[in-house]
Amino acid sequence: MSHVNDPEVIRRLLTTPARWAVVGLSTNRARAAFGVAAYVQGTLGHEIVPVHPRAETVHGAAGYAALADVPGRVDVVDVFVNSRLAGAVVDDAIAAGAGAVWLQLGVVDEEASQRALAAGLDVVMDTCPVIEGRRTGLV
Repeated sequence: MSHVNDPEVIRRLLTTPARWAVVGLSTNRARAAFGVAAYVQGTLGHEIVPVHPRAETVHGAAGYAALADVPGRVDVVDVFVNSRLAGAVVDDAIAAGAGAVWLQLGVVDEEASQRALAAGLDVVMDTCPVIEGRRTGLV
């Protein structure tokens, strides 16, 4: 069974103030994560937390090397890693007590999405907050 994104979950995640851990976010401006994180932070008004092995500060937000290193709550884990690595990030999100995982455009892991759903997390997969924000008229 393949995952189907729930439009209401997408709208809620985009519009409810939250703390988004962006896994794969670095200072590399050429990467999609850089622009999407700017949109999530600047346009949607969410707090972002960069998660990348280099633990770089991005868009003024302090970075962490791993999701497990992030202090405090994480509401949404935004996954910018290759699909073959996404399952481990989803498992980390479950362990961290996140409320949702958002697997970016092109990131698909059906088994991981099922684990997240079974653990009570909301799941959005194979789409982008920028695309969905524009599609739903949020800007």
